[in-house]
Amino acid sequence: MKKAFILFFAAILSGFAQNTTNTVSLNVKIANRFSDTITISSGRSFKQKVGINKKGEFQTTFEASKDGGLYRLNDGNEGTTMFLKNGYDLKLTLDTKDFDETIVYKGNGANENNYLAKKALSDEKFEMELEALFDADEATFKDALAKKKANDISMIDGKGFDETLVKMVKSTFDGEEEFLLDYYKQKVAAKKMEGIVSPSFDYENHKGGKTKLEDLRGKYVYIDVWATWCGPCLAEIPHLKKVEAKYHGKNIEFVSISVDTEKDYEKWKKMVVTKELGGIQLFADKNWTSDFVKAFGINSIPRFILIDPNGNVVKADAPRPSSTSLIELLDGLVK
Repeated sequence: MKKAFILFFAAILSGFAQNTTNTVSLNVKIANRFSDTITISSGRSFKQKVGINKKGEFQTTFEASKDGGLYRLNDGNEGTTMFLKNGYDLKLTLDTKDFDETIVYKGNGANENNYLAKKALSDEKFEMELEALFDADEATFKDALAKKKANDISMIDGKGFDETLVKMVKSTFDGEEEFLLDYYKQKVAAKKMEGIVSPSFDYENHKGGKTKLEDLRGKYVYIDVWATWCGPCLAEIPHLKKVEAKYHGKNIEFVSISVDTEKDYEKWKKMVVTKELGGIQLFADKNWTSDFVKAFGINSIPRFILIDPNGNVVKADAPRPSSTSLIELLDGLVK
């Protein structure tokens, strides 16, 4: 499931369940597998790579976190969240052609994990509806969030699931609602900036000297606000390189603005070289408190901005390079 921003679970690994054995057993069969190795992980505390045979099958046994916790099973870039605790003996089948939709668990712990698969689909459906909701007024958006929360509660209350899992999942509901409302407000604020003259910048260029927005007049400017420590930012780099290659020689400049702090300045300098980053690579003068960053209300990254040849904001919260909607947008503008 490719979630862009919905908070599903906090990393709370505590509870009250009693163990019956000191291991968890997984027997998995994956149709149309992506890779020959499956990764099972839990934050930074646990990671196991398991080989999968030509039939798409593997079996593994390991000691889970003390009273049960959340794990990720990944086949390539696709993955699913599992709740595992010692004593569980699970059989999982899925087909990567419809990854989330085909997940079925059997055995001890199946009820909890089939619930998680169902919850993932419910979240994904809501995420697909979000874009339209961002155009609604705040009252309508809050109503949609309230209905989602009520549905989430109905899916888990009184179902007899493991107490640890219930505690972890329900602890995320309020935080998710608050996060999405804040994200909605950012979207509304960003939309109000469209069509106005963009705030400017005048930042150090990796190649030497300084570059300001006015230097790029006459071309569209696609700006990536990022940092060397930001995982989602780094994940966009291969996609950004492809977009840059597609529009090479056309009336658009690609600008990356790092909001790294001064202590990571050398790391930024090195990463631009080692990752062969293209476009115009700039270093913001005061990281998160830089005037340009504050003017766009940026408090999370990556953030992408599109400016027109006259210096006006086209999109204050533009699609990511990994989104097909970016190509659709640029194809209609860039010549």
